[in-house]
Amino acid sequence: MPGKLRSRGQFDSARFSTATRLRALGEQTAERVYRSQNRRQARRSRLTGRAALLALVLCTLVVALAYPIRQYVSQRGEIADLQRTQQDAKERVDRLRDEKARWQDDAYAEQRIRERLHMVMPGETGYIVPDPHASSAGRAQEGEADRPWYSNVWDGVDKADRADR
Repeated sequence: MPGKLRSRGQFDSARFSTATRLRALGEQTAERVYRSQNRRQARRSRLTGRAALLALVLCTLVVALAYPIRQYVSQRGEIADLQRTQQDAKERVDRLRDEKARWQDDAYAEQRIRERLHMVMPGETGYIVPDPHASSAGRAQEGEADRPWYSNVWDGVDKADRADR
């Protein structure tokens, strides 16, 4: 069949001029390009929609989990602080038990009383030797030696009353 359309975009070369054939080839090429662009855009649109949905789901998860995770982390920190406090309290209790046990010993109590109150047993002679290299804290203790023993006792009671508990 001369001069008729043979197959998609192909024409009989005898009936049409070169310009017509070139125009037809250009239209065919443009149609192919347009179709491939439409396919790409359709594919991009699907990926963009999927990506948007995925982003929305991820953002929702982050927002939904942000507060509980923050609470979890802060509570773990509080637990760690409380465990440290508990450990410190146990160590203090152990020290106080040891000190109580020492005070139950009469020899230790007598030694501490002699030191703090500068007391001597009947028949003994008490000496206080000042340290020439003593610091200012040592000088304060020298002043205690010049005072009567009952003043030192009363100061000891005051110090015990002010002790950190």
